[in-house]
Amino acid sequence: MRALVTGGAGFIGSHIGARLCAAGIDVVAFDDLSTGKRENLAGIDARLVVGDVRDRAALGAAMAGCDLVFHEAAVVSVPKSVEDPQLSHDVNIQGTLNVLLEARARGVKRVVFAGSAAIYGEEPTLPKHEGMLPAPISPYGVEKITGELYLKAWPKLYGVETVTLRYFNVFGPRQDPSSPYSGVISIFVQRALSGAPITVFGDGLQTRDFVFVGDVAEANYLAGTVPGVSGATFNVARGEQTTLVELLAMLGRIVGRDLSPTFAEARGGDIRYSIADVSAARAALGWTAQVGVEDGLRKLVDWFATIQR
Repeated sequence: MRALVTGGAGFIGSHIGARLCAAGIDVVAFDDLSTGKRENLAGIDARLVVGDVRDRAALGAAMAGCDLVFHEAAVVSVPKSVEDPQLSHDVNIQGTLNVLLEARARGVKRVVFAGSAAIYGEEPTLPKHEGMLPAPISPYGVEKITGELYLKAWPKLYGVETVTLRYFNVFGPRQDPSSPYSGVISIFVQRALSGAPITVFGDGLQTRDFVFVGDVAEANYLAGTVPGVSGATFNVARGEQTTLVELLAMLGRIVGRDLSPTFAEARGGDIRYSIADVSAARAALGWTAQVGVEDGLRKLVDWFATIQR
């Protein structure tokens, strides 16, 4: 079996590639290296093809002979989508359509799509469940729900199976803390290890549902291989709320010092509380997150220590 992972040299994509390789699947990583890195594929038996999902011909050539496609390539930042909605539209909507068109043309059996909790927006219902109406408040959220809707149409129209995974707050090794759009955890860890000051926007009591990247990779593997789930959408999270204050307390225990942050004015558009209902993924895929937030933080700190040597 062969699989294409778009964004395969990126943070999440490289972990998916590693999980697929461990299962004996031949992996092709397709990445334009704008944010992905060749070093993310070190030790992973994957073939890297440098290309852009907006280039349908290059994408199709890389997809030749593939049974599965895991579509991770995207402009993943909400702020970036606000700054440049045309770019994020072209990558996140046209790029996704290109993946689906080539999957149809190449006889791909199933496409697994990296969706996002951003589609829920500020709708206050908790926990967030897959049956809720989308209420995106950013171009990124609009683009992700548009991708989902395309995937919903593909099985009946063209016979290509599809699954969407709505990621919540993914963290772990290979997440780039130098990016201004990086996840809060990798930024906190880098600052904690370097002794730099830590700033929390708001009162620190806002919650997020953090999920370790290895668990996300496992969810993708199951979404690609479990029968009978075509057309479905699943939340991918731990199903637990963690405040930023609690997060810093965990990190402080790991690094062995108090991490007292500076509090700044809350940023506009930040969602106050977030938690996922993960019962659908448990029932249909047999998936639950295995790595706790503090254990995942420890793994991330250990990874940072290896790259700083």
